[in-house]
Amino acid sequence: MGLFLEFWTCYFQIYSLFGFPEKCSGKGGKILNPVIQLIYGAPAKPSRESPMTHTFNFFVFSTFPLEPDLLFVMVILISYIVFFKRYIYSCFVIRLLKMAATANPSMHMATANPCISSSRKIIKPSTASFVTKVKRAAWSRLTSSSHLSSARLFFQNSTSTPARFEKVVTKAMADASENKPLPGLPVDLRGKRAFIAGVADDNGYGWAIAKSLAAAGAEILIGTWVPALNIFESSLRRGKFDESRKLPDGSLMEITKVYPLDAVFDSLDDVPEDVKTNKRYAGSSNWTVQEVAESVKQDFGSIDILVHSLANGPEVTKPLLETSRKGYLAAISASSYSFVSLLKHFLPIMNPGGASISLTYIASERIIPGYGGGMSSAKASLESDTRVLAFEAGRKHKIRVNTISAGPLGSRAAKAIGFIDMMINYSLANAPLQKELHAEEVGNAAAFLVSPLASAITGAVVYVDNGLNAMGVGVDSPIFENLDIPKDH
Repeated sequence: MGLFLEFWTCYFQIYSLFGFPEKCSGKGGKILNPVIQLIYGAPAKPSRESPMTHTFNFFVFSTFPLEPDLLFVMVILISYIVFFKRYIYSCFVIRLLKMAATANPSMHMATANPCISSSRKIIKPSTASFVTKVKRAAWSRLTSSSHLSSARLFFQNSTSTPARFEKVVTKAMADASENKPLPGLPVDLRGKRAFIAGVADDNGYGWAIAKSLAAAGAEILIGTWVPALNIFESSLRRGKFDESRKLPDGSLMEITKVYPLDAVFDSLDDVPEDVKTNKRYAGSSNWTVQEVAESVKQDFGSIDILVHSLANGPEVTKPLLETSRKGYLAAISASSYSFVSLLKHFLPIMNPGGASISLTYIASERIIPGYGGGMSSAKASLESDTRVLAFEAGRKHKIRVNTISAGPLGSRAAKAIGFIDMMINYSLANAPLQKELHAEEVGNAAAFLVSPLASAITGAVVYVDNGLNAMGVGVDSPIFENLDIPKDH
């Protein structure tokens, strides 16, 4: 049927162009005249006569005494020539598309059939196109694209013909929709929900991890220390974090909900009276670990990812020998046991196959003068607990547990130590990779560890510090000045 319509379209374009008489006589007329009447609505002459029409009429009718039936045969022959020329061209394009589809099996062919409409007196260009569309996500959504198009303009006469003709349009599309797996080997966290504990501003590792998880498609829930909650939520509402919320695809990270949290207290019974009545906690409720876990369960039912990104050592600037028992235990409670408590209360609402991560520091295994107050002990405890929790959570709930040993970062929390800038400079001078460590690099490592790509990794300490952990000496020491050590100046 399509070939039949193609042929008659060619015929009527030629008929309209040359302006033959209203009717043809004889057997040809018996076939042609009803078709003319069907498409035109009534036998009609061309609305105007072009110079080409005059030339053709003079040449044919004056020079050759041809009957209309013979003219009809001539038009039929011309139409066949034009028709087969188009047909061969279409076959070539379809053959090309088949070859392209064979080379790329991920593409899907879609063909639109020819159609004729008499509603408008327009002839549109005929187009055959081969298009591969591109959609990128974030960090994670990678596709390849190619464009091969060929367009050919046939006869166009908006006043002398009433037929609207649309030829074959063929498209090959490769999309990364939410219902299809992403191509390549992406970090895909679509459909996952993450709770990140310890985010109070937009320049720490916790924020960077939240952004990476969001870029990979995860839904983000945040737990913020109660005294910092109002400032954090106010900054979010007023757009102060909009610039740092930008994801690789240009969109803004969406935070579904922010929960007040103080991970030092497991339940309301553990909260001393002076904290309950503290004005910094006024107006907030359900902020202990147990209460937050229950609130998340009530609001969302379950989560897939748990991130521990908090630490506190009230005597961090004191050497260990000068640290009080209270200060030492406070560092352990806020920086180490808080992870045990979070995992204990969130495990019942974590989906099997989920993952949990925390953040540690190389002071857990190397001497870092100035990192005191029991903080080095707290980080060592956190790494030991990671291994034990990986076993227990893995056996009981099929949850993976890892920790990231991150290099020094000049965040607001780290500046409380007092010598963070010195540690950043030391890392630049001595690490195998002489470059500044960016928070998003830790965020990307976290996204990998909680993704299915790391499904066999648990109980591990993963170093993201430009390789500083591998060094046994500081190569910036004057002792090594005569050695030919490559340096980035």
